[in-house]
Amino acid sequence: MKVDWTLQDRAKATRRALLEAAASLFSEQGYAGTSVNDISARSGKTSGAVYFHYASKETLALAVVQDRFATWPDLAEKYTNPVVPPLDRLVALSFDVARALAHDPITRAGARLWAERESISTPIPGPFALWTAAATRLLAEAHADGSLAPEVRPASAARTLVRAFFGLCSVTGALDGPQAISDRLTDWWHLTLPALRRRP
Repeated sequence: MKVDWTLQDRAKATRRALLEAAASLFSEQGYAGTSVNDISARSGKTSGAVYFHYASKETLALAVVQDRFATWPDLAEKYTNPVVPPLDRLVALSFDVARALAHDPITRAGARLWAERESISTPIPGPFALWTAAATRLLAEAHADGSLAPEVRPASAARTLVRAFFGLCSVTGALDGPQAISDRLTDWWHLTLPALRRRP
C-alpha cells in the first residue's frame, strides 16, 4: 500500500510539473509557439511522460485553462463573508483576479490560451460565466442591503462590469505591461463605484 501511495504521489507531482511548465511556455510563447518537446525540456520530463499524462498538447492546454483561469478555485467561499459589504467584496475580487492575471503564470497562460482559442482544436472555456455569476450575486446582495443605487440592475451591471474589467486588463497588459493592471484598476473603480453606490 505504501508503494501505491508513493507512485500515486509521484504521478501527481509529474502531472503538476508538466502543467506548470506548459503554462509558463504558453504564457511566454503562445499555443502555436510551444511544442511538446519544449514542455518536456522545461519540465525536465520526457516527451513520453507528457503523452502518458496528457493525451495531446490540446489536452494539456485545456488542463491549464481549467486549473485556474476558467474555474477560479475557492471563488465562492472567499467572497461570501457577510461581515464585509458586498460592493467591497466585489472590488476585492477584481483586485485578486487582476493580481493573478499579472503575476500567476497559470492564470496568465489561461488568459492567453483563451485569447488564442481559434487556433486550438479543442473548445477552451472562459471564466466569464463564473465571474459574471459571482458579480451578479454580490450586486444583488448590495441591492438587498440598500447600498446599491436603485437604478442599477444586478445582472446587466455584472455583465458590463466583467466585460469592462477584462477589456481593461487586456489593453493595460498590452500597452503598459501586466504590472500596471492594479493601478489602472484603481482608476477604473474610482470612476465606476460612484455609479454603483446608492447616494445618501
